[in-house]
Amino acid sequence: MSTVWIIALIAVVVILLVAVFLVAGPGRRGGGRGLKRRFGPEYDRVVAHHGGDTKAAERELEERVKRHGSLELRPLTPETREQYVARWAAIQEQFVDSPQLAVAEADRLVARLAGDRGFPAEGQYDEQVSALSVHHPQQVHGYRRVHRAAHTESSTEQMREAMLDARELFETLVTAKRVDSGRHRPQHADDRHGRSHAPWSLGKGHHPKGSGA
Repeated sequence: MSTVWIIALIAVVVILLVAVFLVAGPGRRGGGRGLKRRFGPEYDRVVAHHGGDTKAAERELEERVKRHGSLELRPLTPETREQYVARWAAIQEQFVDSPQLAVAEADRLVARLAGDRGFPAEGQYDEQVSALSVHHPQQVHGYRRVHRAAHTESSTEQMREAMLDARELFETLVTAKRVDSGRHRPQHADDRHGRSHAPWSLGKGHHPKGSGA
């Protein structure tokens, strides 16, 4: 075989290797980086769920994007938005006397709001979370926390934290701007007598009836 043919063959092999590297190497890693940027903490949660298997986690996240990425969100009318904001404010105030009931109501309200915005309908929790994780990956953990608190035995502090996290998603869904959380912050019992506390400073000793905390 002549030197020219050997050089040509080597060149072809090099070109093929470069092509394979571009498609299977950086392309795949770039996809992983893209998913991590898009999903943020949700990416890490899914990787942990798959026992550290990033390929399996990325397949799951890619499937979520395929199913829900083209979802078009529906706007809320001003009247509906105000109704949701008022209802959330009432639930936060209810938390003082009935934490467990308030958490359950918050869970249902977020589900209903998500459905009204165009996500899978209320009652389809897993599909709702899947779709919300695509469009609101930074806040979806709040829905998980309040849903878990509503369906498991939790301490008052756990329920309080779940409500605070869920409020982030609620505010994101209900309006492009954050609502005035100062106006709608749930009151501590002492607030009614003019004493100021940090948001939801219910105290470690306060537990809902039947919570077992």
